Amino acid sequence: MFEKLTDRFHDIFRNLTGRGALSEANIEEAMREVRRALLEADVNYKVAKEFVESVRQECLGEKVLRSITPGQQAVKVVNDHLTALLGGANEPLNLAAKPAIFILIGLQGSGKTTTAGKLARLLRGRDKKDVLLAACDLKRPAAIDQIEVLGRELDIPTYARRDTQDVVEVVRGARAEASRLNSDVLILDTAGRLQIDTDLVQELVRVKDAVQPQEILLVADAALGQEAVSVAEHFNQALGITGIILTKLDGDARGGAALSIRHVTGRPIKFIGTGERMADLEAFHPERMASRILGMGDIVSLVEKAAEQFEEAESRELEEKMRKNSFDLNDFLSQLRKIKNMGGILAMLDLFPGTKKFKDGLNVDENQLKHVEGIICGMTAAERRDPELLNANRTRRVAQGSGVPVQEVNDLVSRFRMMREMMSGLGGQLGKMSPDGRLPAAPPPQIGGRHINPIMMRMRHRGRR
Repeated sequence: MFEKLTDRFHDIFRNLTGRGALSEANIEEAMREVRRALLEADVNYKVAKEFVESVRQECLGEKVLRSITPGQQAVKVVNDHLTALLGGANEPLNLAAKPAIFILIGLQGSGKTTTAGKLARLLRGRDKKDVLLAACDLKRPAAIDQIEVLGRELDIPTYARRDTQDVVEVVRGARAEASRLNSDVLILDTAGRLQIDTDLVQELVRVKDAVQPQEILLVADAALGQEAVSVAEHFNQALGITGIILTKLDGDARGGAALSIRHVTGRPIKFIGTGERMADLEAFHPERMASRILGMGDIVSLVEKAAEQFEEAESRELEEKMRKNSFDLNDFLSQLRKIKNMGGILAMLDLFPGTKKFKDGLNVDENQLKHVEGIICGMTAAERRDPELLNANRTRRVAQGSGVPVQEVNDLVSRFRMMREMMSGLGGQLGKMSPDGRLPAAPPPQIGGRHINPIMMRMRHRGRR
């Protein structure tokens, strides 16, 4: 979402940091460009004006102008103010009560029901909470069915009533069921409209009064831009929302809603939706988002994503397989799927600082990973354990079953052999690691009479064909 804004900031700061000294004229020019970039990103006009003015005043101070690295200091000022604009720090959910009751509100199409499932999954996995999902949208015919389907997929209990149109009766019943199940959290998925109207507000007020929720979370579509900010203002005035969940941040919207909504409403963004999968919901950290926007990466989020996928015991087992040269295609497929669960290679690169400079030049086809997964899934269990079993007939069968040319199967197996040999060499080095974690001084491991670097060159060459 913030790609264009990141590009603009990159160009602006490259000009600033490239100067040995800054003058008032340099800063004024840069601030004009920052203001233009924010407005092009659909940031609220007043928000952009106040932001630029506060940054300009601080950049003109002695701390920046007389600094040894004034350009870098100016970038730091922008980063600090951008973090403050986005909310300063992550604000966690209020889980003090049992059950803690969360009401999800928003317009139709904003993704409330899907977000309810995502939030339930996150709370169960990250916070180890028992969650009950309640279908309280009695207007949309498929809403109850959708909640029940999500509950089955996630193995999370649900509560629904088809014998009444009284939403207050439903939410009271859901609260009683949550108490009976000893649930930690009750998530109420409420009805939406195409626009805010009196009937919708009155219904939500009745729900709020009936259960006294710990959180009223507005689910807002970030793709709506300033319209999402306006919607948040209206809902906040009517209900006093406690937080915002921005959805569809993986789209091509310009990002103005994310940069404006906290400042305009005074309410924190608590979560962001970054895709369609149930796993694509993450806590919103203003300082990390500011760093991403300015092209500085987000290593903390990358580590957290990796920690969710890779268990310590599994890592030790993988290391042992590297030492024994027993890493097989089942292990390779498992690692491939973990990378996919982390958002894919390109999404992971976005979290590394400085990758913008070369990322656009990379020829990475995420769809190719699907082909690889399909090929491996087309093999038998024995073939995955020992790819040497793949003779011409077996290879032809795998190619036909996965819908790819025979050569693509052969290339995959060939690259896997090279990778396993390289990992075996690395595993041997790990086995000789000293107690203080240092590898022994030794020449690069050889594979078939060749060093690793030439083999890597061959792999890159094959990938370009």
